[in-house]
Amino acid sequence: MELRQWLDRGVGAFEAWTRSYEEYAAHPAMAVDAEACAAAFDELTGRLHGSYPFFHPCYAGQMLKPPHPVAVAGYLAAMLVNSNNHALDGGPATSVMEEEAVGQLAAMAGLETHLGHLTSSGTLANLEALFVARESRPGLSVAVSAEGHYTHARMCHLLGMRVHEVAVDDRGRMDVPALERLLATGDVGTVVATTGTTALGAVDPVHRIVPLARQYGARVHVDAAYGGFFALLAGDPLTEESTGQALRAMAQCDSVVIDPHKHGLQPYGCGAVLFADPAVTRFYRHDSPYTYFTSARPHLGEISLECSRSGAAAAALWLTLRLLPLTRQGLGAVLAAGRRAAVRWAGLLDGSPHLDLYQPPELDIVTYHPHTEPAALSRVDRASQEVMRRGMEAKEHPVFLSVARVGAQAFADRHKDVVADLDHAHILRSVLMKPESEPYLERLHHRVEELARGAA
Repeated sequence: MELRQWLDRGVGAFEAWTRSYEEYAAHPAMAVDAEACAAAFDELTGRLHGSYPFFHPCYAGQMLKPPHPVAVAGYLAAMLVNSNNHALDGGPATSVMEEEAVGQLAAMAGLETHLGHLTSSGTLANLEALFVARESRPGLSVAVSAEGHYTHARMCHLLGMRVHEVAVDDRGRMDVPALERLLATGDVGTVVATTGTTALGAVDPVHRIVPLARQYGARVHVDAAYGGFFALLAGDPLTEESTGQALRAMAQCDSVVIDPHKHGLQPYGCGAVLFADPAVTRFYRHDSPYTYFTSARPHLGEISLECSRSGAAAAALWLTLRLLPLTRQGLGAVLAAGRRAAVRWAGLLDGSPHLDLYQPPELDIVTYHPHTEPAALSRVDRASQEVMRRGMEAKEHPVFLSVARVGAQAFADRHKDVVADLDHAHILRSVLMKPESEPYLERLHHRVEELARGAA
């Protein structure tokens, strides 16, 4: 796709639309000097070159990649209108696009009925889910795994809710027996399961958590911000059976959060929150003396904690899903490439004399570390950080990785022979969420091996 062509087309469509209204005079206060604008714009684009190359497969660090050109073109076309999807008064066209796109996300999650909307981030989406959890189970606490996102505790603190941390197994997934012991106390009103933890890409066993929570009268919220789109691969041979079962079990949960600005190919910020029971709209009920007047239909602001939200985000997602639908052959093919790359790299790491696999990848996040003799946490920690630093600073063939901090016991659970001379260590972590990682993988592996040879 030639991005420039579609950006021009979006600008042209906007200008043609504006000409359908009566001509008016531009105000001189809005004018800027052409030469000053050119200089400032050159400075802007020059400073942007200080960014990391998120577009390139040599960037295999954090959960970052550029949006699809289709999403960029759709965002620009709608951004020029600058609609606000808080109310139909502010976004009559893009609000309908949001409803349609959110409906597709809910269908992907398997929800038969739903109430939902886009948000400006996954954090705010989780805040809304926890807000509804608090209103649904007042006075009760929240259980989240030790590998769950740190913002759950922050959001619960904001909402005045108590939090219990649940232990994880040797793959970083919520330990079900530990959860049952906690549920048996009668204090837990909501269990937060995660499909795709930030550090390891682990998928909690949602299919086992849901019936257990129901037994004790607790709700289940799924933080699928990262892994939710992998529901498209739930029955794929690439997907572990237990992982597929967990992803399919999202359909049985009370609420789900998914981030289209991760695997949905969207620009920041675009999260989404989905509720299985549309009746939770009662918790959002409020009045506004100056909005919600143009239609008797529900406005998105009436089911959201946020007020102003970009209609351009909805338009970009809507357009993307028209061209890359939520099917195995559509968007699923993009995710499958990253999953294949992760599985392939795990095999290469297993056979490497210079690198060791930390644990098998469940989605497309690979964790590993330089091979050290002896296998001591202090040496692993030092070598991992050295590989990341040298890779980023290389003048030729740079490679951009990230690190994750793991506890001594977690490391020993996976590698029995380690010398635990620190209470934690940093390991290397690579997110292979760009499909271009698949054909680039051998080059990436070779380069990281070169870096590890000089760091261990």
